[in-house]
Amino acid sequence: MRALLTGSATTLLLLLNTLTLIGPMLVIALLKLVLPGQSLKDTCSRGVMWIAEAWAENCKRVFALLTPTHWDIRGGEGLRQDTSYLVISNHQSWVDIPALVQAFNRKAPYFKFFLKKELIWVPFLGLAFWALDYPFMKRYSKAFLEKHPEMKGKDLAITRAACEKFKRLPVTVVNYLEGTRFTPAKHAAQQSPYRFLLKPKAGGVAFVLASLGEQLDAVLDVTLVYPGQAVPGFWALLSGQVPWVTVDIRTRELDPALWQGDYENDGVFRQYVQGWVSDLWREKDARIAELRAELGQDR
Repeated sequence: MRALLTGSATTLLLLLNTLTLIGPMLVIALLKLVLPGQSLKDTCSRGVMWIAEAWAENCKRVFALLTPTHWDIRGGEGLRQDTSYLVISNHQSWVDIPALVQAFNRKAPYFKFFLKKELIWVPFLGLAFWALDYPFMKRYSKAFLEKHPEMKGKDLAITRAACEKFKRLPVTVVNYLEGTRFTPAKHAAQQSPYRFLLKPKAGGVAFVLASLGEQLDAVLDVTLVYPGQAVPGFWALLSGQVPWVTVDIRTRELDPALWQGDYENDGVFRQYVQGWVSDLWREKDARIAELRAELGQDR
């Protein structure tokens, strides 16, 4: 009963926060569509970002007021809002998003995700994602692409177009290299060589680097760890059943060689980027093991 009451109250306040701010956000987003001149459009984009940051800060207050979750945030000192970052994180749950909000809101530029196209239909949030210029991706299976080869590369074209927009203002681009949330079933099906991670995909991050490399200040290597063996769902967070979340941030310098090649057509360069991703993923897997052992979760 206590969890139900906490979850209901938290959900209600988060919904009120969303309903209050989504109206002004959409008005500014529509103005951006009709106003002439890039400078006016960029001013509207800044307004939308300011509202999004206010929304996120209110969400943080709601969680602090109603839930006992301790956000164990490590690293990330010296972040700035006037530059751009690439965030690379493991992906386990919808709780990952509030964790990033806790770690980065008003410390770095408001983050942008590459989202599944179906999320545009989520009530309220879909409209907010559209207003924030989040790129929507349509993922195709290998079987589908074999039957429709003309669709191959469409997702990368969307990545390029999105990154062109990101060039005009500081941004934090979030890239989940696994492409989907971790589950034991997916891990087994992939025969992943990593203990806590799915196999990473290098193509998306390669095109982000190719488009934004000179604009990016650093890679923020984020590792998320939750208590227990089962990853908590979003309701568990809302209802106060997540005692803590560890967000480990390691700032990594970017080698300019990572964006000075042709990933699609240069096999040597493609192997170089894939090797960088593989090294990053091996270190992340080891880091998760270290954190779980330190937090007494590796049982």
